[in-house]
Amino acid sequence: MPQKRPIDILTPVEVRKLINQCSTRAPTGIRDAALIAVLYRCGLRISEALALWERDINGERGTIRVHNGKGHKPRTVGLDGQAFGLIDRWFRKKDHLGLRQAPLFCTLKGDPIASPANIRDMLKRRAKKAGIDKRVHPHGLRHTHAMELIADEKTPLNALQKQLGHGSLATTSVYVDHLGADDVIEIGRGRAEW
Repeated sequence: MPQKRPIDILTPVEVRKLINQCSTRAPTGIRDAALIAVLYRCGLRISEALALWERDINGERGTIRVHNGKGHKPRTVGLDGQAFGLIDRWFRKKDHLGLRQAPLFCTLKGDPIASPANIRDMLKRRAKKAGIDKRVHPHGLRHTHAMELIADEKTPLNALQKQLGHGSLATTSVYVDHLGADDVIEIGRGRAEW
């Protein structure tokens, strides 16, 4: 059986470069920036992001409701204001295009984005234009999200499990296998005095 390629973890600078490759005027650029933000800042699976509707987004509460996660499990995740700003820009553009009754991330004709392969291709193109030498794909953004929460923000593993919609901590632990020795040392050093 062929071995899986390792997941490349992006830095926040690389994610910003990726988003900055999206036009702030063209509808597809505005949509793609919002989608990248949702994948990166919520850690959603591509299928979960493509299944979202505007009613699933609550800017006042700062939440996104995933109705049909893996195993048909619903969950609610939080999203920061900067990412909501990108979603709001897409809401306004969708409204202007008459796409109010379409899925959140749709084609410019209002159809669902049927193939995750389209998103993988888009991310690959944008990464190349941004000069990112790493392999960039939706699941890589999910791993990047998990690594930031664990290594940088010291999120407990069980909280990350709920955020990612995993039924088992064993599944979640795969997402933190990217932790290097320095990350583990810093987690220990960063503990509060006792």
